[in-house]
Amino acid sequence: MIEQLFSDDAFISLRKGLSALSLRQQVIANNVANVNTPGYKKQEVSFEDEFRQAIENRHEVGLRRTDPRHLPGTRPLDSVRIRVNTSASTSMRNDGNNVDIDEEMTKLAENNIRFNAVAQLMGGRFNTLKTVINEGRR
Repeated sequence: MIEQLFSDDAFISLRKGLSALSLRQQVIANNVANVNTPGYKKQEVSFEDEFRQAIENRHEVGLRRTDPRHLPGTRPLDSVRIRVNTSASTSMRNDGNNVDIDEEMTKLAENNIRFNAVAQLMGGRFNTLKTVINEGRR
């Protein structure tokens, strides 16, 4: 019963979102820290497109693959991977570094806003559970 509270799509979405945004914060901070490192190539976190595709292609048919040759049924949101990609194709300066500090600071601010929004949604979900557990009493 308790497991079902934390395995629905909404909770998985919030948990995955927090994980991805937290990793993105670390990656952006690493890019900023290496802004003057010759040859450093910036990294980016990709998550949203794969997650959006998993949501759009989600079918509640309850199939399970027992053989790798079987066609996939559902794609659980929990299986969406958070990837860190290195952008090696561009170069901002002669030393090979491709970090644009203005772009990174903008990404940092945007990521911070998104993280706070998802954290508030997660907090609200836990407050709802707390209210239910306390039978509506404070």
